[in-house]
Order: sequence, then structure tokens, then C-alpha cells
Amino acid sequence: MILYLHGFASCGNSTKSKLLKDYFGEEKVLAPDLPVDPVDAITFIKRQIFEHEVELIIGSSLGGFYATYFCELYGIKTVLINPSTQPFITLAPYVGINHYWCSGDAFEFTREHLKSLFQFAVGRLNDPKRYLLLLQTGDELLDYTKAEDKYDGAAFSIEKGGNHRFENLDAYLDTIKKFRDVTALGM
Repeated sequence: MILYLHGFASCGNSTKSKLLKDYFGEEKVLAPDLPVDPVDAITFIKRQIFEHEVELIIGSSLGGFYATYFCELYGIKTVLINPSTQPFITLAPYVGINHYWCSGDAFEFTREHLKSLFQFAVGRLNDPKRYLLLLQTGDELLDYTKAEDKYDGAAFSIEKGGNHRFENLDAYLDTIKKFRDVTALGM
């Protein structure tokens, strides 16, 4: 099973998750809505990993931060799409009332949520080869060089231009599949 972890204020039923389901098969991609509270999100993700025998995690933005935590904890191969490396800093401007992109519904992101992200921060990576990193230099929300530095040694693609949502993910689906298939062979 592939577990897709969305970013802040996004949802499981996003453009990326639909693209992944179309390519890999609806029944092979799990893309749940994540709780806003980071502690609740980590507990929820952990349950998904064990209940669905996840073999690959794909995380975008804040979902990439969570995916990194689980890659390091369980050794699950992980694809990161414009991942957040320091959400406890980059999400500070979003403390307060926000709206989900998918539904428009309001939710509150608190200072306590922001602070709790620290406990899931990963320092040095155990094995950068467990990661495939997809970055676009035009990311208007996150400095792609921070991810480039953090995941040094990982397989990666840095594409000029683009944006935070990562344009043309469909062009990378074969790459993700190859990465997954090599993972399945234990290489």
C-alpha cells in the first residue's frame, strides 16, 4: 500500500492523491485527511501504516515532514514532494483561523500545535537512500535549498521553476514507480 500524506490546509482528496490513485490504482493508494494537531496526526498516521501494511510513503510539504519522521522510525521508503523541513518556523504565520483548500471549511492552528511539531523533527538521516526527493525551485512557500541540504545523499530531482504545489507531478509517476519497485526488491 502507498500512503499519501498531504500538506498543511490540504486534504486527502487532492489533485496529487487523485493523480496517484489514477496511476497506481484506487485500491493501492491510501490518502486520508490528516488531523490538524501534529500529535494526533502522528498517532493517526502510525495507525494507518500498521493497519494497511504501507510499503511506500509519499509526503508533500507538511506531509513530507511527517513522512520523514516515519521513514526514520520504521525504515519505510519515502518520496518527498517539496517537503517542509522546519514547519515549526514556516507555519508560524498561520497560527489562527485558516481554511482547507479542498472544502473551504475553517480550522484553527494554535501556538501549541506549532510547538508540538518540534518533537517530530528529525536531525541527521539514518539512510538518505531511502528517500526520493522531488523539488521545484519556484516553490513560493519553502526554500528548496533547505530540503536539498537536509536530504543530501537521497535520490532527487530539482526542477527549475514550478511552485509549492509541484507542477507536473504526472511527469514523475514512472520515477516514483521505479523507486517503489526497487524498494520492494530490497535494493
